[in-house]
Amino acid sequence: MMRNSDLENNSDPKSRGSNGMNSGGYYGNNNNGSSPQYMENSESQWTSWLVPLIVVANVVMFIVTMFVNNCPHNNHKCVAKFLRRFSFQPLSENPLFGPSSLGLEKMGGLEWNKVVHEHQTWRLITCIWLHAGVIHVVANMFSLVFIGIRLEQQFGFVRVGVIYLLSGIGGSILSSLFIQNSISVGASGALFGLLGAMLSELLTNWSIYSNKAAALFTLIIIILINLAVGILPHVDNFAHIGGFISGFLLGFILLPRPQFGWFESRHLPANARLTSKYTVYQYVFWVIATILLVTGFVVGLVMLFKGKNGNEHCSWCHYLSCVPTSKWRCNN
Repeated sequence: MMRNSDLENNSDPKSRGSNGMNSGGYYGNNNNGSSPQYMENSESQWTSWLVPLIVVANVVMFIVTMFVNNCPHNNHKCVAKFLRRFSFQPLSENPLFGPSSLGLEKMGGLEWNKVVHEHQTWRLITCIWLHAGVIHVVANMFSLVFIGIRLEQQFGFVRVGVIYLLSGIGGSILSSLFIQNSISVGASGALFGLLGAMLSELLTNWSIYSNKAAALFTLIIIILINLAVGILPHVDNFAHIGGFISGFLLGFILLPRPQFGWFESRHLPANARLTSKYTVYQYVFWVIATILLVTGFVVGLVMLFKGKNGNEHCSWCHYLSCVPTSKWRCNN
């Protein structure tokens, strides 16, 4: 996933996009004695409706944004003029086939000055539901379907919804602390949160999975690839990182499963039942993750509303969002 940024405009919108990550498929019966019935029930317990609803909401919000943007009213070089007020800004201004920075700002795009000095805190949330262009929204929604539906089927809409929203806010907070001169929109902070939750869920429920090493390796590779894309220009990697960290911690808090005792079936009577419980390391993960999550949100919000610039406290952190090369420059 990537969050594109710096469209050539005075107030450049940053968009959180995606590379179409797959949620993987490492949920399955464990061959070490765990209850196959438990794993089967966990696969089919919930029907996914929240993730499709989020997809619809994002698409609707993009259509509304294009209606409000009304390119022909302000610009004579619109793309796809036959769409009339839904036509796109010139590609030199927005190569993602979308609205202008002003249109995104009107709809609630994340802008540091408005959050800090005009007390428009709601932008930390509204920006999650906006996208900078057709390419942006399509890429993000495909990623959400691949990642989110699987998680919602496994854990239900409440936990997945909490992870999605809080991860999006976490990404917005970190983005605001380090990038303060652009408009930021997109769902990739929330999507990276779901990906982070997948990783922590695998770690905290380690003993009930087969092929766990392969699943862990695959998931880490996917994460590294998508974070690496964030160092390109026009991409706000801080939203990705903030969302990922938030989701990773939330996974330890919201997604632990009871761990089954390991017994050879031949030693059990025919009517015996396997018992399950949470392990000590799951409780340790839960406590540590809760402390880190609460501390991170409190510190981040305090710094944000005090108008702090994260780059002043970390001189090298800007390289996490853009690494300059001979092919491009990174503008603050």
